[in-house]
Amino acid sequence: MSQSAPPTLPELSAVDAEIRRLALATSPSELHGSLCGWLAGGGAPAREWPARVMVDATLATPAEGSALDQLRLASAAQLADRSFEFALLMPDADASLAVRSGALFDWCRGFLGAFGMAAGAAPKLSEEATEALGDLAKLAAAQPQEDGDEEDEAALVEIEEFVRVATLLLHGDCVLAAEHRQRLN
Repeated sequence: MSQSAPPTLPELSAVDAEIRRLALATSPSELHGSLCGWLAGGGAPAREWPARVMVDATLATPAEGSALDQLRLASAAQLADRSFEFALLMPDADASLAVRSGALFDWCRGFLGAFGMAAGAAPKLSEEATEALGDLAKLAAAQPQEDGDEEDEAALVEIEEFVRVATLLLHGDCVLAAEHRQRLN
């Protein structure tokens, strides 16, 4: 019995085109961070997710198969899959350090806002997840630097990996632990 490959994230340019078409006031990375924060905090992976994460009931539901629908399906599948294949929607590696770091900080800002809405004011978090959430808040407040060297490039890769793992940890505490508790009861 062969397993089908998990859905992959759409291209950043496709998400950007859909954002422009819908006239959303966000970047692709920030929107993906919002979606992931919503999902990690226990929000439903519903097709109308943009209206929920952007707190705007007038936003249209993404069409089935659209880039935003693919983003939802891939993100939900990656978070639920315990193989740690979760990926952030980021600019290509050939983009400048300023563009990539800015996108990462935008991702974190989006994540925090939607995570707070989905998880509530006092989610049950482990000590590690509480610390990770605080670190994500520091990253969300950071500003991109205009240029850098190889050391800065390496640091950005490490920070992106931290954000990825922190997201999985928070999803584990808020969603997977809650599902586990429900199965035990």
